[in-house]
Amino acid sequence: MPRRPIPSPESRTPLNRDRVLRAAVALADEEGIESLKMRKLGLRLGVEAMSLYNHVGNKDDILDGMVDLVVSEIDLPPDAVGWREAMRCRAISAQAVYSRHPWASALMDSRTTSGPARLQYFDWILGTLRQAGFTHEMTARAISVLDSYVYGFGRQQLNMSAGPDVKPEVIAEAFLQGIPADEYPHLREMVVEYAMNAGHDESADFEFGLSLILDGLQRLLDPATS
Repeated sequence: MPRRPIPSPESRTPLNRDRVLRAAVALADEEGIESLKMRKLGLRLGVEAMSLYNHVGNKDDILDGMVDLVVSEIDLPPDAVGWREAMRCRAISAQAVYSRHPWASALMDSRTTSGPARLQYFDWILGTLRQAGFTHEMTARAISVLDSYVYGFGRQQLNMSAGPDVKPEVIAEAFLQGIPADEYPHLREMVVEYAMNAGHDESADFEFGLSLILDGLQRLLDPATS
């Protein structure tokens, strides 16, 4: 006989779409997006998998809803903020959100349908850049370079991560043991002087690259608005 879900205190709360989606996000955060199966999600909520279809259409509907939930966590500054500060705050917030949900940026790229939070998110970005004077072409390219940087930085950090309990100094020390000083002097110097002494500051690295991009966009915008 198939295993029946084990009731939990959470399962006594009436099931609704929001609870299903939040449980799906939590499952993906803990075990990866590939772990998302209807039966597994039902077990997590203490219900039969078929009960989920009373609140979501299908798995694609869940994936779209998960993307919308994640996007709703990204802070969008008020309209009174200038375009550059707005894009800076938006990018920093998005990077933090994707760090909490490492699966989300790749999933977001793959979805062809959008919920209200995602539509509002993109409309806000477009509106902020267009009102600042960016042409349609410049706006499209600005969004492309900014989002490529946000997504790429997050995925690189995820690939380089050894886990929250492993200190960067320990990783650098282990890496250093495999670098002969006489063969790779510049690489060894970087590990010793920067990685082990100055320390890796993820936030500072992200904002450094972000500032370069915003500087470039500002130079692109100035002739167009003068």
